[in-house]
Amino acid sequence: MTGDLLVIARIAGRRCALAALDVKSVIEIGTVTPIPRAPAWIAGITALRSQALTVIDCRRALGLGGVLAADEWATDHRAVVVAEGGHSYALMVDSIEDITTAAGEAGQVPGGFGAEWSRVATGMIETLAGPALMLDLAALLAGPEVARHEIEAGI
Repeated sequence: MTGDLLVIARIAGRRCALAALDVKSVIEIGTVTPIPRAPAWIAGITALRSQALTVIDCRRALGLGGVLAADEWATDHRAVVVAEGGHSYALMVDSIEDITTAAGEAGQVPGGFGAEWSRVATGMIETLAGPALMLDLAALLAGPEVARHEIEAGI
């Protein structure tokens, strides 16, 4: 992990890191068309160069939608475009801070962040721009309902 490039973004006021290899681009989010009956963390779909992107509201994907007001943190209307499992997603974040280099390996997630963050963070990582939570992209995209089902099933 040391020396790897990371994209630093803010989600729900916290500094988060995504592996730059997972990030395809950063876009200005345009019109988002809602999808009927979609889970709450899926804001809808948008288009990027004639390609449909599923738009993920990262706050809601963490399970913070009911806890935090949507306007509690300012957003700059940019999204991080990622691909996972053959699908493309636009991750709605509060802001994009920087592209930087990992200054070490990811360590344990410190206490006090809450179960929502522990579910999607693989650890705390030092970067040249300061510490950030390293995110597990697949866990973030799965949304909070997967975590709730795992808890109910005793997994």
